Amino acid sequence: MAIGFVVGVAGTGLVMRRHGATGLLPATPARLLADPASAEDTDSIQVDDLPVALLVLGRSGRLLHVNASAQAQFAEGLGTMIRHPSLQRAVADLRPGMVSEVRIETDVPVRRVVQAFVKTGQWKGQAACGVVLFDATDREMLDRTRSDFVAHASHELRTPLAALIGFIETLQGPAANDAAARLKFLGIMARQAARMQRLIDRLLYLSRVQMLEHQRPQGHIVVADLFARLHDELQGRPAEDRADIIIHPAPPGILRGDADQILQVLVNLCENACRYGRPLPPATARIEIGAEWEDTGELRLYVRDNGPGIEPHHLPRLTERFYRVPQASVRNGNDQGTGLGLAIVRHIVDRHGGRLELASTPGQGTCCTVVLP
Repeated sequence: MAIGFVVGVAGTGLVMRRHGATGLLPATPARLLADPASAEDTDSIQVDDLPVALLVLGRSGRLLHVNASAQAQFAEGLGTMIRHPSLQRAVADLRPGMVSEVRIETDVPVRRVVQAFVKTGQWKGQAACGVVLFDATDREMLDRTRSDFVAHASHELRTPLAALIGFIETLQGPAANDAAARLKFLGIMARQAARMQRLIDRLLYLSRVQMLEHQRPQGHIVVADLFARLHDELQGRPAEDRADIIIHPAPPGILRGDADQILQVLVNLCENACRYGRPLPPATARIEIGAEWEDTGELRLYVRDNGPGIEPHHLPRLTERFYRVPQASVRNGNDQGTGLGLAIVRHIVDRHGGRLELASTPGQGTCCTVVLP
């Protein structure tokens, strides 16, 4: 016997009634004994209580009902998904008794991939469609992270790994008894190993950020506490990484967000300023960090340096993974970094619904501003 589901209403909740070829299946005696009050609502399920994201759309594509799971999982992005052309087309073209699977990709407010299963039914006696949504963003992000690691990380690791192998072979051969050469090579090897470690740490952190990017943070950030933690973090840096850092007094106030991630944003921006924002001698590196509230209720966090600045044509690409400004432009010796710091910043800011603004004038320094709602 073919079995389908018809969406309807029982009491105050959304229900799905199971139907066979001859109509409603009769309730079994066991069910009547277990739940006598449900005899009139034969074999019905309150789908509002199910842990499944479910929508009810009219055949015209108009939203008729959203259950609690759908609201909790998709919140701000739900309207974009409902209006997505692929879903609207599936609802309009779906034939009775068929199930259509639709892939929905959205970029507002962040990239999200959702699998939707659509089936015809009834809502309050009228033709409608039940839509079950499954969030496939995490799976998609994991696949992308794997491919990125193979394509980019393996290339980035090749140079320091080749250097380590070369120095090890030299120490095992021609320089086996050369104490001066051994001391010099071990220092270089330590720096190359630290470079690989930093790259792997950044890749792992970036993957964690991307896995959470489509979920709005629910915590709260006290701005004064954030600046106090930043001060402690910067004090713990090695002396050679420090500069004349000025942290302006934090304005009072609280905003919604992930305090650990926003701290990481400021730390990454400060690290970039210390590494690439140093002016030519005899000038002293100076980095300013501050925050201010806008009339719109947004908070502006900025990190400003007095370094060599960046050419305008590099600015649009600075947040790309593994993109680095050529050495001649930043004048920072041999330290090229990982090319992941600003990519991490961008993904965190996107998760918070904010924006990242980069402004730089060659010879006058760079200012990175994070605007948070």
